[in-house]
Amino acid sequence: MARIELAPEVAEDFDRILDHLATCQVENPDHRIGEIITALDVLEHNPLIGRPVANGKSALVIGRRTSGYLAVYRYVPEMDIVFVLAIRSQREAGYAERAEVG
Repeated sequence: MARIELAPEVAEDFDRILDHLATCQVENPDHRIGEIITALDVLEHNPLIGRPVANGKSALVIGRRTSGYLAVYRYVPEMDIVFVLAIRSQREAGYAERAEVG
């Protein structure tokens, strides 16, 4: 079972997502964050599930449409660790740029 590590920037991603949900007056924003965290837990048992993106990273698709997100991560099999690098709305401009970093 792989260990999951969140990059410090992921906290900023959650803050930005919560701010956006509040602005859009989405009901139960904490539930939406909980859904993202639950989806990340899948990586413990299936770290290769995400689609490949640049520089050896992968993207896990979470949800769909307006409630869809992408978690950009790198799996290091030698250490059996998944490093979650970013979480973005699927509609958010610039998530691919952040996936290139690191």
